[in-house]
This record gives sequence, C-alpha cells and structure tokens, in this order.
Amino acid sequence: MRTKINKVAGYRAMLGLTQRDIAKKVGISSQSYSNKENGRTSFSDKEKIKLKIIFSEIDGSLTIDDIFF
Repeated sequence: MRTKINKVAGYRAMLGLTQRDIAKKVGISSQSYSNKENGRTSFSDKEKIKLKIIFSEIDGSLTIDDIFF
C-alpha cells in the first residue's frame, strides 16, 4: 500500500501543489486528504476520478490504475 500512497504524493509534488491545494480541488478537508494520502483512510472512487483529472496535467494518458494500483 505504501507504493500507492507514494505515487499520489509524487504526482502532487510534480504539480507543485500542497496537500491543502489538492484537498480544495477534490472538495475535502486538508486533514481528510492528509489521512488518505498517508494511508490512514482510503480514497473514494469519486476522489480517485478527481485526482486522475488533476494529475492528467502531468501526463494525459495516466489512468486510475497507474495512480492507485
């Protein structure tokens, strides 16, 4: 599971965004996002889709599987 979390944090870092920035874009609290990125709770399917859209700025061919699995 750590690899999945590192991917999410890595893509966020590539965009130069903070956890707070991403949390706002996804529509959740900063604390909730932090818990999810750090593996304490799971991202919902809706959140995964939103993150895929955000991270597509890095590579338009990224899939949810690339990011989370």
